[in-house]
Amino acid sequence: MGWLDGQVALVTGGGSGIGRAVVARFVEEGARVGVMERVAARGDELRREFGNAVVAIAGDVAQLADNKRAVAETVRAFGRLDAFIGNAGIFDVYASVEEMPEEQLSRAFDELFAVNVKGLMFGARAALPELRKTKGAMVFTASVAGLNSGGGGAIYTASKHAVVGLVRELAVELAPDIRVNGVAPGGTLTDLRGLQSLGNDDRSQFAAPDMAERLRAGNPLHIALEPADLAGAYLFLASRRDARGITGTIVQVDAGGLLRMPRPRSPHGGR
Repeated sequence: MGWLDGQVALVTGGGSGIGRAVVARFVEEGARVGVMERVAARGDELRREFGNAVVAIAGDVAQLADNKRAVAETVRAFGRLDAFIGNAGIFDVYASVEEMPEEQLSRAFDELFAVNVKGLMFGARAALPELRKTKGAMVFTASVAGLNSGGGGAIYTASKHAVVGLVRELAVELAPDIRVNGVAPGGTLTDLRGLQSLGNDDRSQFAAPDMAERLRAGNPLHIALEPADLAGAYLFLASRRDARGITGTIVQVDAGGLLRMPRPRSPHGGR
């Protein structure tokens, strides 16, 4: 018996990275899943792997109409909606506000916030009527950048702080019918793309050859997180039984990366 038997979820950005791992885990646990994905080829891959357990919907999370269509097509395919997983996101690759030309700064801000913040708000608004019917849940992808500094540049960090605020506000607004929570990943080996306005949307910084080693060196557990390491947190927060009393919470999955790393001991026993 799976954690999500008989339930239906909609995952944005579910064709790659963390989103794809969430789709795979939800299907494994008995759910049927709608996947909103801007790259059509990724939707085709999902259908080939998961068959009738998944319906892929091409769309842009920054467009309310596309979010409403994704909800409608998911409900048309599976009859209901129990969980909305707002996951689609893009990255500023640590871009410096001071060094960016002013016109580029404006474009980069608008592009990133349109996906990382407006995309979640539009997705939540579109999913709201169906989730009220089922007394379901929303889970948003936040970031350790929304809890501290250093997880990205100023634009990305600001966007993820906004996501944390959105989780907390919607948890109050939508109670008692709908639970709203977030997952804050640390650095993860995933296909997180940059911005078209900055010319780095064709690659992910996490594809660098030494990235796994760098990630392991930056947390107490000395592991390089992979998307599958995050999927369980989404599963837990979507569970009606196990997360029944949890709302407005950000679950941090960063291998302890935000903790203060211990300094080596001195020969005299101090630090």
